[in-house]
Amino acid sequence: MKAAMKWGALFATVAFSIIAANAETRVIKLGTRTPVPSAERAGSGVAIIYNDEAYLFDIGHGTVQRSIQAWKTMNAPELNPPMIKHVFLSHLHSDHTLDYSELAATVWWRRDNQLHAYGPKGLQDMTDSYYDMQKTDISLRINGNQPVRDTNMYKVAVTEIPKDGIVFNSNGVTVEAFSVTHGDINPAYGYKITTPDKTIVFSGDTTYNENLIKKAKGVDILIHEVISQKGWRALDKDWQHYHHSSHTLTSELAKVANETKPELLVLTHVLHYGAPIETAYDEVSALYDGKVVLANDLDEY
Repeated sequence: MKAAMKWGALFATVAFSIIAANAETRVIKLGTRTPVPSAERAGSGVAIIYNDEAYLFDIGHGTVQRSIQAWKTMNAPELNPPMIKHVFLSHLHSDHTLDYSELAATVWWRRDNQLHAYGPKGLQDMTDSYYDMQKTDISLRINGNQPVRDTNMYKVAVTEIPKDGIVFNSNGVTVEAFSVTHGDINPAYGYKITTPDKTIVFSGDTTYNENLIKKAKGVDILIHEVISQKGWRALDKDWQHYHHSSHTLTSELAKVANETKPELLVLTHVLHYGAPIETAYDEVSALYDGKVVLANDLDEY
């Protein structure tokens, strides 16, 4: 019996290794905008798919609709909302969180697995407020005649990240949170995601940051927010100060890229003010000769 169990465990390990070796990491931008309203762009968010699981990083307004679009048009069934099990929030500004409740609420009664959310202190309060906001709806669905697979699936398993370090390690995916500088928001996190075939760093919102540089050296994909220098210069001094204390100018991002040398630099959450959004790409490319793309919603890398 012990020998059979040993061989069974060995077979399971080998089988998982074969699956993992054949799996390919997909990176899909779900939303690329700032707090400024846009008809073309959803709020901040990116999906990383590996081994039949989706991992979301930030979930701004419209990102759940984008995940549905990706599910339906990009052969990404992992992004069917009740199939999503993990979401990681960089910080709790509204343009990074507004679809958190949308994801939690979307046909939760069809969930087979609980949604898990990871983020800074305050995430549990946000989640409890969602329960309060939806308490009538939740009660109607649980206590009415609607079929519900599991009456506890409306609940989110929350992990408030206490410090920098690995916050998830399963299914061939490791997620490491690291502190970044975003004005007076503390803590704010970036994330490094490692799978067997890719390393990805997601900056969240940040200024030029040494922690990020350390984590991003030699990664396959660096997804980083940015400010158009041309647009920023046209602002009054108070707004210049505020944005520069919270975000990364194109000249600074080019310095980050030259120090880290990612295989691909993805520009997202582009603050460009009155200047064309393309100025951010032009300004970074003028100072960095690696591969750079200006992200649009539903781009895949």
